[in-house]
Amino acid sequence: MTDTVRSRAKADRRQAMLNAAAHLFAERGFARASLEDLGAAVGVSGPAFYRHFEGKQAVLGALLVGVSEGLATGGRAVVDNAPDDAAALHALIAFHVDFALANADVIRVQDRDLDSLTDADRHSVRALQRTYVELWVDVLGRLRPSEARSSLRTQAHATFGLINSTPHSGSTSETRAILERMAGAALSA
Repeated sequence: MTDTVRSRAKADRRQAMLNAAAHLFAERGFARASLEDLGAAVGVSGPAFYRHFEGKQAVLGALLVGVSEGLATGGRAVVDNAPDDAAALHALIAFHVDFALANADVIRVQDRDLDSLTDADRHSVRALQRTYVELWVDVLGRLRPSEARSSLRTQAHATFGLINSTPHSGSTSETRAILERMAGAALSA
């Protein structure tokens, strides 16, 4: 087995562990899911998690920091690749809807268990989230330069609330179109 194949297998196993953790933490809550439960969900012993993470709190940190990094990086790429600000806003909405539909468990974990992170991880998550929010505020500000940034920030947060309702409202074949249409309407109001 080459180092590349071994590295890929290790990365895949780590991602499978994070996916299982997202599901179990969403279903049971961080406090009620044990390392043994997490291991069983991916077919390994609980202690096998220690090959990838220092402990259960490190799993939660990797999950929420990783998702926040993905949103900030992905959001930046969306804005950078858009031909203009109107297209950037539309693409940000689609990007966030895609995220919410694919990560309903993570949204539930974030809502319920953010305070279970270490101080350092919570600080990282919040800083990355602020970066992501400001991408939206910057685009909205260029589209509506006379509107106060505080108002635009409130609108961005409200839009996230609407889109991030997917863990509570379910996901059907129509959900994506409904969320995109409603978010676009809310931001153009």
